[in-house]
Amino acid sequence: MSDQPLLLDTALASFDALWSPRVVTRVNDYDVRIAKVRGEHLWHAHDDTDEFFLVLDGELHIALREPAGERTVRLPKGAVFTVPRGTEHKPSSPDGAALLLFEPTGTSTVGDRHDPVPGHVDATTGHRLEC
Repeated sequence: MSDQPLLLDTALASFDALWSPRVVTRVNDYDVRIAKVRGEHLWHAHDDTDEFFLVLDGELHIALREPAGERTVRLPKGAVFTVPRGTEHKPSSPDGAALLLFEPTGTSTVGDRHDPVPGHVDATTGHRLEC
């Protein structure tokens, strides 16, 4: 991690891969990640941690499977949402979005339980930012 300020626009411009987050910094035992997304991710759940989303650009939809049934939250640019631990969810963005995520270091992008991982989804704990 750098000891210099980082512009998120510069960081986002440094890669093109979708559904493949980059770690921009760490806060205690948490990664701050950025990602570009388009299309659908996969149904998955993080058993031991919440997942925080901030939409930097575009719009993100998050389908949720909750005890009361399924619902979808729509997050426009500037919106935040936290998926509670253990909740099955499926992020998607028909037109594309840029996200900032806040998760414990080592958290997998496909969670602890998930559907088969499609080829366009990077099952990772985050990549080092190269910019």
